[in-house]
Amino acid sequence: MIIVHDIFVCKPGNASKLAKKFKEGMAGFSELKQVITDVTGQFNRVILVSQYESLTDYEQSWKKYEEDTEATRKMQEVMQGYQDMYLTGSREIFKTW
Repeated sequence: MIIVHDIFVCKPGNASKLAKKFKEGMAGFSELKQVITDVTGQFNRVILVSQYESLTDYEQSWKKYEEDTEATRKMQEVMQGYQDMYLTGSREIFKTW
């Protein structure tokens, strides 16, 4: 099992707004398991937690975002302007044992 954390460090005051955008925009994608925000540690973080069976499945999942489907159109509409809400980001990929 592969767990992916996409981490966004938001501009002050934008973490909850960005989390709501991701929650709504990514609703049609079953690999997204959680949208979480920080309670301790670094401030203003939004973390998307996704789960895949393998790294191959993770790589192939990117193809879904390129398809012209109702889910991707909704995601694109909801996510408009999200780049203005964060400062930086990173990705962590974990293998569960």
